[in-house]
Amino acid sequence: MFLFRLKRTAKLGIKSLWMHRLRSTLTMLGIIFGVCSVIAMLAIGEGASQAAQEAIARLGSTNLIIETAKPPEKQTDSGKVESVRKYGLTYTDAESIHNTIPDIQVVVPVREITQQEVRYLNHPKVAVRVIGTVPWYMETSPVHLFRGRFLSSIDLHHQQNVCVVDDDVARKLFMFDDPMNKDIRIQGNYYRVVGVVGVMASTDGLSGFGNDMTAQANPAGGVVGNVYIPLTTAKTRFSELSASFSSGSRSIERVELQKIIVKVDSDEQVLPIRDILDASLARLHDKSDYRIVVPLELLRQAARTRRIFSIVLGSIAAISLVVGGIGIMNIMLATISERTREIGIRRALGARKRDIIIQFLSETLLLTLTGGILGIILGSLIPFLVTLFGHMPTVITAGSLVLAFGISALVGITFGLYPAYRAANMDPIESLRHE
Repeated sequence: MFLFRLKRTAKLGIKSLWMHRLRSTLTMLGIIFGVCSVIAMLAIGEGASQAAQEAIARLGSTNLIIETAKPPEKQTDSGKVESVRKYGLTYTDAESIHNTIPDIQVVVPVREITQQEVRYLNHPKVAVRVIGTVPWYMETSPVHLFRGRFLSSIDLHHQQNVCVVDDDVARKLFMFDDPMNKDIRIQGNYYRVVGVVGVMASTDGLSGFGNDMTAQANPAGGVVGNVYIPLTTAKTRFSELSASFSSGSRSIERVELQKIIVKVDSDEQVLPIRDILDASLARLHDKSDYRIVVPLELLRQAARTRRIFSIVLGSIAAISLVVGGIGIMNIMLATISERTREIGIRRALGARKRDIIIQFLSETLLLTLTGGILGIILGSLIPFLVTLFGHMPTVITAGSLVLAFGISALVGITFGLYPAYRAANMDPIESLRHE
């Protein structure tokens, strides 16, 4: 009997809403856009957060990245900037870290020479970044071998003119030729290609997080990728000096290493080793010319930021749902005023207060649930379009769909109770007299 009455009440609600289709549609718009904005904002926030966390995680949660940092310029008594400035990490730093600090698996010194032109036969020149490093570089960096081999200890010891190129450089430089065992020229020296690698993420130590050095612009059209050579070869073949211009003055800078990557045994050792590294390097450097980046800390900070970001975006989007709920309450109150005589007739024919409440509450729920479903469809479409045309990562989670739909149902119940209760408590006699 109860189900029969509920079914009849639902049919009556649908009929009433269908009679005022335009008004019902306009009333649902607030819920539709509210649910849509909740899903879209959470999807965009989740996508951005996951992309950041994946990039940090690829750097290694057990890695510590020590980077050279340019200190403030020191002026002489005459007010001129020093003509030759030596700063940053050194080969001595890497050796000291390896020999004196326990619980360290590997120490990887890295020398970076940017904006170098590489050539193969008469093919067009390609701008690359030359990375001088050691054979165990792959243990700490998101690089995987495609073909051939990586640098070896023999290459390092004998300062061999060999190199490993990443797949972007191989495609751009060699085109349809097989890069293996081919000779390429960099600054007048020839290097034999012994391997091809793929780079899964930037290994720039998160300097200005997300800034990939391989994408920096140059006159040749942009750095295409990386070429890896033995660190000893880089030390011999490439000068450590570079020119710097600032405030109209020209100075020469000397930097031995751009980066030292340290890998420890476990996550628990990362922060203690960070403090030991800082203290050790402070004794070797009389100025602040280095910084220590801890991907594990960045990963945890990204997780906290993600939660805050999701809460803020969800709260902002929920405001539109509340506004939509207020609109529904307003429309339902106006509807009750129009149907006062109908309410009086139903009460005179034996309808109870509960029946009146169920009737108007069902109409409100139909509006909000229909709006919620349409909002979910539209909200799922928007992240797809953002990813397709805006090239931004978006992730729609089941939790966001349930949350958005649940909020829409809650809004319908919350803002529909008062109009339904008001309709049920009308005096039947006064309602029948209403014109």
